[in-house]
Amino acid sequence: MDKPVLLKVSNLAKSFGPVRALRDAQFELRAGEIHALAGENGAGKSTLMNIIDGILQPDSGEICLDGRPVVIGSPLEAQRMGIGFVHQEIALCPDVSVAENIFMSVTNSSRSLLMNYRALERRADAIIRRLGDIDPATMVRDLSISQQQLVEIAKALTLDCRILIFDEPTAALTEREADRLFVIIRSLAAEGIGIIYISHRMAEIFQNCDRVTVMRDGRYVRTLDVAETTPEEVVASMVGRVLDSLYPDKLTDDERSSEVVLAVENLSEASAFHDVSFELRKGEILGIGGLIGAGRSEIVKGICRLEGQVTGQVSLHGRPLRLKTYADSIAAGIVYLSEDRKGDGLFLDLSVAANVSALAVERVGTRFGLVSERRERGQAEELGRKLALKCGNVSDPVSTLSGGNQQKVAIAKMLSVGPKVIILDEPTRGVDVGAKAEIHRILRELARSGVGILVISSELPELIGLCDRVLVVREGRIAGEVTGDRMTEENIMVLASLADEQERAA
Repeated sequence: MDKPVLLKVSNLAKSFGPVRALRDAQFELRAGEIHALAGENGAGKSTLMNIIDGILQPDSGEICLDGRPVVIGSPLEAQRMGIGFVHQEIALCPDVSVAENIFMSVTNSSRSLLMNYRALERRADAIIRRLGDIDPATMVRDLSISQQQLVEIAKALTLDCRILIFDEPTAALTEREADRLFVIIRSLAAEGIGIIYISHRMAEIFQNCDRVTVMRDGRYVRTLDVAETTPEEVVASMVGRVLDSLYPDKLTDDERSSEVVLAVENLSEASAFHDVSFELRKGEILGIGGLIGAGRSEIVKGICRLEGQVTGQVSLHGRPLRLKTYADSIAAGIVYLSEDRKGDGLFLDLSVAANVSALAVERVGTRFGLVSERRERGQAEELGRKLALKCGNVSDPVSTLSGGNQQKVAIAKMLSVGPKVIILDEPTRGVDVGAKAEIHRILRELARSGVGILVISSELPELIGLCDRVLVVREGRIAGEVTGDRMTEENIMVLASLADEQERAA
């Protein structure tokens, strides 16, 4: 490439007490390129980007913009220098509109006593419509996680940036929404804007990026031209070893069982889904696919009685259940892990041990109704060993763990009640490739041990690689099932997006 260098980072170091988050970090971004930054959770990617955005200050090293050394003292200074950052963590004001969130910085700096909401909504509409069908007058609290992520991206598109950082922007998006985003990213790069793209998804990197820089354990490993490398080479650089497979072996024909663990019959909720029936068999992992908004999460929450006025029958090992609340579901042995790990799945400020025991505190209690710290710690340590949890101590806050290890704590919480069925909504969202492989292995081992595993995922490769069968949901109904050789991205998308058999035949 003969494009000019916009940003050059040399020998950056950053420590937090005894923890060395960065050591001799290097990075270079050219004008008009899409440069991926890859590495496992804890590799130092976020620390490096937070320094570039002025959120953190380095202990040593140099940052140059256009060949000149700079000190980026704050996110506001970074913005003035032309650096924008779309964070993975959603940071919106829930009690104001989409339009107000998109132009928050503009309205905060305005000296006008009155706000022209209609004009603001028209300006917001022109931006948000490029990404998705969202009414700019809608309150953010009424949006799905996917829609909130699109609003975060729209905020960044309003900035006059020369460098734009995207941190896992598609983690909560459908493939269609992600495709729209990539069209915009490529158009921004064509205008000369330098794009830093952080992602665990190799397919995204290899379809959209020009170069990829790999970090491991806070250090720079290597920079590769995407056209001259392979996903396997990048993954091996990330983890320091070759991953034989991201997905464990599926059930063989001889291993398949006709024994039904969970049976759902004619499940309906007036506003969300209708006449849903399926069976989950012993030993298998059953996937649920479909577009975001099709009713996937609503169906499984209906099974657990987490929301909605649900009708229909749920049976466990042939025994009909009378479920009215989620507590009834837990007592019966059916547990649910939310797609929003940090919002609904974990108590980030509490210890690992307290999180693991949260669903059934009575199991680690004393006869006087108090929690036994010894029993709570013992339970967390036992389940932690089973899941290969990496943490300093089970008394440490969950917030100190990487995304993959946080997800293992959430799974341990489910296992603490001795479940018969575990329902996981986006089980590997926001975790690195090494942790993703470990979680897939854990789920397969649980399935082989007799626990029913039901997985919702927006990542089609994950559904295809992990699951023995996939049910596809469209408009609140089961549109069909794919298995064996028919389990392809094309067949899943056809079932997920087309309206009827005639359209599929055409």
